[in-house]
Amino acid sequence: MSPDAVSLALLVAQGVGLLALSAWFTATETAVRSLNRNHLKLLADAGNAAASRVRRLQEDAEGLNGLGLFWRYLALVLLSQGLTLATLKWLGTGALWWSSLLLTALAVTFGAVLPRAYAVQQPEPVAWRASFLLRVLLWLCQPVVLPLSTWPRQWLRRRSGGAGVGPHPLDREELRAAVKSAGALVPARHREMLVGLLDLENVTVEDIMVPRQDIVGIDLDQEWVDIVDQLTTCRHTRVPCYYSNLNDIAGVLHLRNLSRLLRQSREFTLADVTALLVTPHFVPVGANLYAQLMNFQQARQRLALVVDEYGDIEGLVTLDDLLEQIVGEFTTVPQFSSREVHPQADGSYIVDGTANVREMNRAFGWSLPERGPKTLNGLVLEALENIPEAGTSFRLGDYTIEILQAAGHTVRSARIFPPAGLLPPHQSAEDEQLGD
Repeated sequence: MSPDAVSLALLVAQGVGLLALSAWFTATETAVRSLNRNHLKLLADAGNAAASRVRRLQEDAEGLNGLGLFWRYLALVLLSQGLTLATLKWLGTGALWWSSLLLTALAVTFGAVLPRAYAVQQPEPVAWRASFLLRVLLWLCQPVVLPLSTWPRQWLRRRSGGAGVGPHPLDREELRAAVKSAGALVPARHREMLVGLLDLENVTVEDIMVPRQDIVGIDLDQEWVDIVDQLTTCRHTRVPCYYSNLNDIAGVLHLRNLSRLLRQSREFTLADVTALLVTPHFVPVGANLYAQLMNFQQARQRLALVVDEYGDIEGLVTLDDLLEQIVGEFTTVPQFSSREVHPQADGSYIVDGTANVREMNRAFGWSLPERGPKTLNGLVLEALENIPEAGTSFRLGDYTIEILQAAGHTVRSARIFPPAGLLPPHQSAEDEQLGD
C-alpha cells in the first residue's frame, strides 16, 4: 500500500473517531439533562447505582457542561485541521470552501442532530451506560474544565456587580404560561388545578360569595314554630342566625351540634339554640382568595360573612367555594344552574338577572366581561347605560342579549345567545350551598 493511501486511511479513521467523540459527548450530555430529577431520586433511593451517578452529574451541571464543550470543540478543531491539511495536500486551495461545507454538514448531522435525537428518545440507556465514564472524565479533566467553566461566570458577575447573575425567578404570569404549555408532561386536570391555584390572588371574595339576598339564615325573632320548621328542613350544615335583620347577626349555628342536643332531649328551646351559636368570622369584600384561604386555615373556620367598608353584610363565603376555584365544582353542576340559567332548545339560555357572570363563564365556557359588575343585571345596565325595557336586544362582544323581563330599576331575566360553536353542557341535578 502506498504511503499516500496509508495517510488517507489514517486521516479518515482519525476523522471518524473525532466525529464519534463529539457525537458521544452530545448524546450523553443530552441524556443526562433529559432525565426527570424526581424519577432519578426514586430510582436512586431504590438502590440504582447508575441513577445515583446521573443525579450527581445533574447536580454538577456546570462541570458537565464545561466537560462536554471542551471535548466537543477539541474534536471539531482537530477534525477541521486534519481536513484542511488533507484538502491542501490532495485537492489544493480551491477546494477549501467545499471541504469546509462538507465538514459543517458532517458535524451538524452526525456530531449534533442524530446523537441528540437518539438521546432524547432513549435517555435512560444512554445515561446509565455513560454515567461511570463521565464521572471519571469529570474528575480527571477538572483542572482544565473548572477554570474554563467558572472564569466567564465570575467575570460577568464582576462586570455586572453581582446583578443579573443566576437563574431568573418566574413571576406568576410566566409560571402560568409554563403550566399551560406543559402539554402531555402534566395531565390536563392537574394543569387546571395549578392554574386555579395561581389565579387565587387575582380573584376576590366578592367574585365567589353567595349574595346577601340568597343567604339561607334563621331569623330568631320569628315564631318558635317557624324556627323549628327551618331547623328541621334546612339543607345546609352551617346556618347564620340573626335578629330581624342580617346585619344584626347573633352567630352561626352548626346543625351537627343541634343534632347532639336532640339526642339528649327531644324538647329544646330558643335559649338552647342560642347557646350553640358561635361567633361568626368576617372578611372584607375585596379580600383576595389566597389571603382568605390562609385566614380560614389560621382561624380554623369553614364559613365567613362578607362585609363592606361600612360593616354591612354583603354575602357569605365558604371554604368549599374557595376550594372549587382550584379543583373545580364538587358536584355535576354549579349552584346557580338549575334556578338561574335555563338552556333552551334553540341553543340560547334564559338567565335570571341575579346570575353571577364569573360562574356562568366557568360553567359554560363563556367569555362575558368579568371586570366590573358581578351579575347579569349589572352587566346589562353598564353596557346600555340606562334601564332597558322588555324586548330590547343588543350585542355584547360575541353574545346577543335580549331583555325578557325588567321591573323597577333591574333586569329580571334575559335571553343570551352564545357564539356559534359553543356546545351547551349536559348538566342536571340539584346542588347544595354549604359543605360540612
